[in-house]
Amino acid sequence: MKHFFNRRETIVTEALDGLLRTIGSGDLARLDGYPEIKVVLRADWDKSKVSIVSGGGAGHEPSHAGFVGKGLLTAAVSGEIFASPSVAAVLAAIRAVTGPAGCLLIVKNYTGDRLNFGLAAEKARAEGFRVEMVIVADDIALPDINQPRGVAGTLFVHKISGHLSEAGRDLADVAAAARAAAKDIVSLGMSLSSCSIPGLPHEDRFGADDGELGLGIHGEPGVERIALQSVDSLVAIMAERLAARLDPNASHALLINNLGSVPPLEMSLVANAVLASPLAKTVTLTIGPGPLMTALNMNGFSLSLIRLDAAREAALLAPVGPHAWMPAKPVAAPVIMPMAKAAGQSAAHKASQDAGSRRLIITVCEKLISLEASLNGLDAKAGDGDTGSTVATGARSILERLDTLPLANPAATLGAIGDILSASMGGSSGVLLSIFLTAAAQALGGGASFSKALLAGLERMTFYGGARPGDRTMVDALEPALKALDTNGLEEAAAAARRGAEATAAMEKAKAGRSAYVGTKLQGVVDPGAHAVAEVFSAAATLLVTA
Repeated sequence: MKHFFNRRETIVTEALDGLLRTIGSGDLARLDGYPEIKVVLRADWDKSKVSIVSGGGAGHEPSHAGFVGKGLLTAAVSGEIFASPSVAAVLAAIRAVTGPAGCLLIVKNYTGDRLNFGLAAEKARAEGFRVEMVIVADDIALPDINQPRGVAGTLFVHKISGHLSEAGRDLADVAAAARAAAKDIVSLGMSLSSCSIPGLPHEDRFGADDGELGLGIHGEPGVERIALQSVDSLVAIMAERLAARLDPNASHALLINNLGSVPPLEMSLVANAVLASPLAKTVTLTIGPGPLMTALNMNGFSLSLIRLDAAREAALLAPVGPHAWMPAKPVAAPVIMPMAKAAGQSAAHKASQDAGSRRLIITVCEKLISLEASLNGLDAKAGDGDTGSTVATGARSILERLDTLPLANPAATLGAIGDILSASMGGSSGVLLSIFLTAAAQALGGGASFSKALLAGLERMTFYGGARPGDRTMVDALEPALKALDTNGLEEAAAAARRGAEATAAMEKAKAGRSAYVGTKLQGVVDPGAHAVAEVFSAAATLLVTA
């Protein structure tokens, strides 16, 4: 897979400097000693309170450096990607931020982190520092394992400990609250891909139609393969396993964590599925959805829950300095407000009949439906090949609703057809035609002649759409046709539309619409929209002659 980086050896240090350059203040700093010592810490820390230090391998951003600041971490110690920081780095962080109040180390339950943070704690104690260490083991993917992994639920411990430290609580209280919180957290992850490490070869172990349940945050394989299915079904599996570990009579906070590359749209779907599941009955606070503890670019998410009491709820709701932290919010059902009814409705907009209008609409619509294949063929040379289908869909929708139209009122009929096209036709063409007809209806209702009303609609359509004659669009046929209609009648309008459409074949490139993004030269190909306009005017003129 492709990545943005300079050299693999400098990815972490350059990323940390990028963070420090963009936080917009001098609140954070880093210790010297790069690249071996990678420590981000609060520049404003006065050591009068318990320092909160955490960290681990890089690749989990914004964890951990992104959470250094008021109300959260005092310092974060980073290793290389997915590698525990050294004992020397952890010890340097302890020395830099710890005063008489002492230091709490928060460590995820991985062997490297336990050993390196643990040895650093022992060395710091030998130097006279008061140090406590809390190990978080919140992953329930392997229920029978003696040493569960520490994953995204660790963030609850960060937040609670940081809040208590900021409030001036002593080391014993902060450590006790952190240990108690760690015991009341459960987490489970799901992914549709493994992650790739910049500068290293990547081979995705996943199939096209499966995912893994219970992955670690370093790309470790999941506990089991699981077939790709709806998000509701996937979340239901996770919710059932998480619920089995929760007190059903307690309230919980839920952290919805993006493991790296799930689009925000899909993360919102995940959030909706979780909060519509039985698990939601015990959830009163949510954090996320969003990237909080990622696994590089893993296409997955994790769910973490912590049992709440009054103190934990206050800690989770307390504001913090780091912008990367997503504040906890109470769970709330979607608020639904009634839509305002359209103004100006009257009896004139009710269905009515007019034989001439009915014949004209049927003639035009049937012509457009008959052109579906040929218009698609023209559009395939200049766009995505769907102009005929789009136009035919709009025409069919009009015919289906013909008996509901106020045909005896031309202005109301134009407006009603505009509404139909805006709802039934895809892309921009339906909206443009709806603008054209809606504006024409307003002008006609205001006393303008039919031809002048159509010109007024054209002016609004070109204003919003941006196309002008010569841009190789339907306007090249529509504008000369409407001007001719205003002065010389329908037969001359049909002839002017035909000349305008044929002129587009000599235009080398479109300057508006989707065809403007096509690099190939289009000379010799008539614009499909202009051709459709010419055919409509020709059909209408023929009807006038035979009527």
